[in-house]
Amino acid sequence: MKVVILAGGFGTRISEESHLKPKPMVEIGDKPILWHIMKEYSHYGFNEFIICLGYKGGEIKRFFSDYYLYQSDVTINLQTDEYTYHRSTSEPWKVTLAETGLYTMTGGRIKRVKDYIGNETFLLTYGDGVSDVNIADTVRFHRQHGKLLTMTTVNVASRFGVIKPDKNGLIKSFREKADSDGSLINAGYMVCEPGVLDYISGDDTIFEKEPLETLAKEGQLMAYRHDGFWKCMDTLRDKEQLESLWCTGRAEWKTW
Repeated sequence: MKVVILAGGFGTRISEESHLKPKPMVEIGDKPILWHIMKEYSHYGFNEFIICLGYKGGEIKRFFSDYYLYQSDVTINLQTDEYTYHRSTSEPWKVTLAETGLYTMTGGRIKRVKDYIGNETFLLTYGDGVSDVNIADTVRFHRQHGKLLTMTTVNVASRFGVIKPDKNGLIKSFREKADSDGSLINAGYMVCEPGVLDYISGDDTIFEKEPLETLAKEGQLMAYRHDGFWKCMDTLRDKEQLESLWCTGRAEWKTW
């Protein structure tokens, strides 16, 4: 089963990093967040990837074109420019790097890689979020219900304390925020039937708008609720939090 990763956005909310590189290439530890996401999928035996490129896609191509070299011991004959590779720690991945346009919307990017997906069930996620979701369980859940699309959902807690004033404004209770105060949101980590592609019109289609809304209205969209770790790297603060978790051995998404 192939894994499609959306990696073409501008990443404007983390411009401190994204003015130099695409957001999926922003590093956690010494590896891009894109690598962390791929390691999650690889842990469950999914090793064939389709990366939807856009903004600064050349940086992602460069990373993978040099990856085997950087993961290997190598002897280089400087007179003949011959390389002899020795021990390598490179993963068993097959990676298709697809140019899907600079300004193409999320739905359009998925549609553009239709030929690479083929007529088979595929996995889909965003190139800026990590999780400890059991991906194998999402696939099993998807196969059981038989709908076109399964979306992993998570509860995002409120950022603020909770107050309950009466009708006169008198606050009778106050408590700190809790996970249950938030709302369920789309966390990515989707399982899709190829028929999902028929709901995408073209490059201007935002996948999270008409396609998902229509699938929901037609009863073809299912939620796999994940109560564990999930974190999206939207801002520099998010990046710093993920970096801290990784460097202190508390990275819950490190399932491999």
